[in-house]
Amino acid sequence: QVQLVESGGGLVQPGGSLRLSCAASGSIYRVDSMGWYRQGPGEQRDVVATITRKGTTNYADSVKGRFTISRDNAKNTVYLQMNSLGPENTAVYYCNAYVTAGTYPWTYEGDYWGQGTQVTVSS
Repeated sequence: QVQLVESGGGLVQPGGSLRLSCAASGSIYRVDSMGWYRQGPGEQRDVVATITRKGTTNYADSVKGRFTISRDNAKNTVYLQMNSLGPENTAVYYCNAYVTAGTYPWTYEGDYWGQGTQVTVSS
């Protein structure tokens, strides 16, 4: 079994910053792509940023230049540094990871999600 646990959400004023973290744990053989998604009230879940195991990143146009995704492969952890936050960034942020779990050669692949962490940008 694989678990993703997010942390770092909270209330921040407009223009402020937050750093989200997400650690994967459990019977992990390898963590491949990781990413952050968000879902605002009444909205669908959309991608914010993704990062491959080798460090190739992709961002939603709305966050380019303000958000930075990074990862620590040794810790199976992904981060999202969010700067210049505005009310439009208010949402539940979810961590995602594509994981090869189990013990070689008895491994299996799966897509896993964290429970979500609330980010609220308000004065």
